[in-house]
Amino acid sequence: MKSLPLRAALAAVILGAASSLAAKPLVVCTEASPEGFDIVQYTTAVTADATAEAIFNRLVDFKPGTTEIQPALAERWDISPDGLVYTFHLREGVKFHTTDYFTPTRDFNADDVLWSLNRQLRKDHPWHDKTSVGYPYFESMAFKDLLKSVEKTDDHTVVITLTRPEAPFLRDMAMAFTSIYSAEYGDQLLKAGKTGDLNSKPIGTGPFIFQRYNKDAQVRYKPNPDYFRGKPPADALIFAIATDSNVRLQKLRANECQIALYPKPDDVPSMKSDPKLKVVEIEALVTGYISMNTQHKYLSDVRVRKAINMAFDRQTHVDQLFGKGNALVGVNPYPPTMIGYNTDNKNPPYDLDKARALLKEAGVPEGTVITLFTRNGGGPTNPNPRLSAEMLQADLAKIGIKLDIRVMEWAEMLRRAKKGEADLVSAGWAGDNGDPDNFLTPMLSCDAAKSGENYARWCNPKFQELISRAREVIDNDERAKLYNQALAVYDEDQPWISMAHPKMFTAMRENVEGYVINPLTNNNFATTKVK
Repeated sequence: MKSLPLRAALAAVILGAASSLAAKPLVVCTEASPEGFDIVQYTTAVTADATAEAIFNRLVDFKPGTTEIQPALAERWDISPDGLVYTFHLREGVKFHTTDYFTPTRDFNADDVLWSLNRQLRKDHPWHDKTSVGYPYFESMAFKDLLKSVEKTDDHTVVITLTRPEAPFLRDMAMAFTSIYSAEYGDQLLKAGKTGDLNSKPIGTGPFIFQRYNKDAQVRYKPNPDYFRGKPPADALIFAIATDSNVRLQKLRANECQIALYPKPDDVPSMKSDPKLKVVEIEALVTGYISMNTQHKYLSDVRVRKAINMAFDRQTHVDQLFGKGNALVGVNPYPPTMIGYNTDNKNPPYDLDKARALLKEAGVPEGTVITLFTRNGGGPTNPNPRLSAEMLQADLAKIGIKLDIRVMEWAEMLRRAKKGEADLVSAGWAGDNGDPDNFLTPMLSCDAAKSGENYARWCNPKFQELISRAREVIDNDERAKLYNQALAVYDEDQPWISMAHPKMFTAMRENVEGYVINPLTNNNFATTKVK
């Protein structure tokens, strides 16, 4: 090969050095496929990461790594003295994504906020009936009763009027189901008769622009050059879907992904000792549990639910799944760091003889079969669902109950669980806003029992009254008392097997910068880059 002239050689060296410093793609190994991209139809964390965190914004959101509210699409807001009227002053100059299927003709404005919220609130909205599952979070959070009206006073001012004071309202407005869509895009799809595209070809204002989704394999995005907080540093964002945590770790070690979500706690020590990897961890606001369908035969009897709780060897279960010191044994539906946690509640003592006696008293025949639905891949609230199910199966066999384990893909399990098909459902919950209401209302309220999000189908009027009152009270001490009383009612009825409050881990290559782990378990990669 002929040698290059000196000037050309020098230019090549400079160009090569510049290329090595340029932005690189960020590949994240995640644990499941998103259910879709119209986030208001779904409640799972993996779907929120793929949509609300990547594609959309809300009026307010949380400061990274905290549960503290900060401005987002709203620059500021005012609250009336009676706590019923919230006036949001919108950020100007925010651009919606431009793609091969949509080109916006205007910036974000108040019409987009009205479209996004009234779509879920008002039955006369042209998009209200354009989902197959309704609006599960909006409904289970009782927003249809809370919101009196959503109106605009001009293109950059939105007024939301409530029917009652709501202590966690601003935190609720930072949650995924309040994501803001393009009204212009919605009108375009409605006119073309392509409303289904909203769930497969999303448009938002967020840090990344959706490109394509290969089911059960990969979601690909490109950075939004017009993002109002600045273009993300990653050249591309790719979610590589791997349900098996062992596969995620292998891909991380091979540098096929630079971040691996939800590694098994058992793998954390070896990852920490690998100089090419690093691990961040947090005491997350999460709970792992097994719901008991209180509308099914036998399980409708609290004696049977207590017997199952008595047969469950909790400490062994938690130590086997998470490793010693990586999780607290669950007692209440949310972790002890949150207000209102009831320290008087105790799990029933492990007592097989008492459990058998309760089953006999309730008329449950020896050898009764009950079903358990669980997922095929591990996540933060249950790193090994198969092992967990088999341990519970062995526990219940000791009191004469046969557990029929049904392992299925995540989205399928959720769909069937919401329909009430299972006796038991192995599930988990990550808090969305740092408030106790976010655990109790979506998972244990009467509205959630109707929508199916409450897998236990448990509706206790006394419990409902207490959590409803707590939402309306502004004083934190008074709220804490009400939640404490509500948790006492929960403890009496035992609609769940409370399992664990685990730590959350995220593993990554040592050259990853800008990732912030979140106590709410969201994963936002707007500031993350690979050196």
